[in-house]
Amino acid sequence: MGAGAPSGAGGGADRGQGGGLRASLSGLTTRGRSFLAAGIAAAVCAYVLGQGALLRVGLLLALLPLLCVYALHRTRYRVSGSRRLTPGRVPAGAEARVQLRMDNTSRLPTGLLMLQDRVPYVLGPRPRFVLDRVEPGGRREVSYRVRSDLRGRYPLGPLQLRLADPFGLVELTRSFSSFDTLTVIPRTEPLPPVRLSGESSGYGDGSRRSLALAGDDDVIPRGYRRGDDLRRVHWRSTARYGELMVRREEQPQRSRATVLLDTRQLAFEGAGPDSAFEWAVSAAASSLVHLLEQGYAVRLLTDTGDSVPGPGGGGFSSGGHESAEAAGLMMDTLAVVGHSDGAGLSRAYDAVRGGGGGGFGEAGGDGLLIAFFGDLDDVQTELAARMRQRTGGAVAFLLDSATWAGQPARDLPPVEQRLHRLRDAGWTALAAPPGAAFGELWRHAGTTAFGTGTSGGRV
Repeated sequence: MGAGAPSGAGGGADRGQGGGLRASLSGLTTRGRSFLAAGIAAAVCAYVLGQGALLRVGLLLALLPLLCVYALHRTRYRVSGSRRLTPGRVPAGAEARVQLRMDNTSRLPTGLLMLQDRVPYVLGPRPRFVLDRVEPGGRREVSYRVRSDLRGRYPLGPLQLRLADPFGLVELTRSFSSFDTLTVIPRTEPLPPVRLSGESSGYGDGSRRSLALAGDDDVIPRGYRRGDDLRRVHWRSTARYGELMVRREEQPQRSRATVLLDTRQLAFEGAGPDSAFEWAVSAAASSLVHLLEQGYAVRLLTDTGDSVPGPGGGGFSSGGHESAEAAGLMMDTLAVVGHSDGAGLSRAYDAVRGGGGGGFGEAGGDGLLIAFFGDLDDVQTELAARMRQRTGGAVAFLLDSATWAGQPARDLPPVEQRLHRLRDAGWTALAAPPGAAFGELWRHAGTTAFGTGTSGGRV
């Protein structure tokens, strides 16, 4: 859950959990089972040999673990536990802090407790803590850190509490029911503010303005508000509606940008943090963050035609608090995005051209398109080239997955041929070699002549 918010508050572990007395017997430790076996063996030998003293020793050894089982089973103190995850969303390779809190809500002090939390193996070893004694109404807090080099969503929990007797003969496990989720998003890197579009308004402010009126007869008035300039009063509309009406001011409009991520499984080879696909995901995340910081209305699009943040607002993020929520949603999507089974880019082409709703056709053809492509054959290269039409600017980063994976080249057109075709269509197309720094590629894309058939270059 969100950073700083406790989870599992009110959850408890008490004597009613874990089954009956038979289940408690399964909590015998190796020491407890050894005591029980030794006691039974001593009692049998005492009966055969007729030794009363040995019989008393055998009964003591056998009854001691059974008495500990019964005592733990009848334990009446109650405890409650909670977990706080800070933060709930971290980049790959960064650490998150998990704070565990244990409260003794009964009137009796607790004995020796072992607290452990279940975490996936990719986050590190399972954390364990020993709590000596918690007084009635007392509280204990412990914490640990988790990190992962692999993006994804990882469950934390349930929290488990082990009750042990002073002799170490019995251990009973009680589980809480609460879970938390740690979201590991792709790594991002800061990008330089370069000019990626040919608009006169420039790159970065994301501002375009449209007049609310084109003439005295083509006006969209609104009702007068206190503080409005009386020079903006539209008398014709005032006479028509019977109330004071004023002309609307110029309405600011945010420039739009689409980040297209190719997720086709057949377009990428290899796996792991250093694979071509993971590089593309990380680069797409860096682009989204950078464009949002520059004031763009942004959406994330995949080859399946799915758009994030969604259909509202034409599929693009809006400003203010909603933009922050949309950014979180896009990063959460990139945290779990995987390979698709698609064979082509036709769905993405329809979405870019407006077939998926809210495309560039509706935006007036001035949107910025940034694409990350894997391996492209002749058909997909031609389809990608046509995406450039009716966009204000388009930048493509091509990855040759065979080169990234160190494998023999596929039966595909050379990368230079694919780049040349995209540049002829007006793209600023660059190849992303293995281990390339995306910030340098981004800077090179900004210094390359934009929208010309000979644009682009090699890095």
